[in-house]
Amino acid sequence: MKRDELEHAIRAATQIIKQDQVIIIGSQSILGSFTEDQLPDVATMSPEVDIAPMRDVDAEALSDQLSFDAGELSEFHQEYGFYIEGVGRRTAILPPDWEYRLVGVRSEATNNATGLCLEPHDLCAAKLMADRQKDLHFVRALVEARLVDPAILEQRLASIDLAGVDSDQGEEALAYRQRKSIEWAKAAQTQAGTQDPRRTG
Repeated sequence: MKRDELEHAIRAATQIIKQDQVIIIGSQSILGSFTEDQLPDVATMSPEVDIAPMRDVDAEALSDQLSFDAGELSEFHQEYGFYIEGVGRRTAILPPDWEYRLVGVRSEATNNATGLCLEPHDLCAAKLMADRQKDLHFVRALVEARLVDPAILEQRLASIDLAGVDSDQGEEALAYRQRKSIEWAKAAQTQAGTQDPRRTG
């Protein structure tokens, strides 16, 4: 996916749900902080944009509307080659205060509507907490490209309060994922240090 496709998705989503702001929850929110030219290929491969309405109080009915009108295999998908997956704001497990770090995307191409993208470290924390192989590849690529600092990532992961997470998974399983993710971030710091040409001895 490219930045102009993200802007198109924001424009379409806000028109569908008749709101002027949406939140980009999934991997393509990285395009709010970096262009496709700055990103490793693996970070822009997904044709799916996970979008959550800012306000969706009716049992996430607006999210369902997004998926119906512009989701996978829809006419929108067939015409443009990418699609929108409507999700709830609680889809991702995120560090505290993530809302204050959102990166806005707004332009004439979005019809002056705003897509609020996850800050890269918050995004990567959510990806590691999801504990899927494709998400691990995504985070590793961003760390190796020096676009995400594993030390900050470790801090964000450690700050997640599992008691406040609304999930159908048990707290023990989530705690295991959190420990596993923190260990991954620590290992990534060590690896980054050994590869840094500025370090000697």
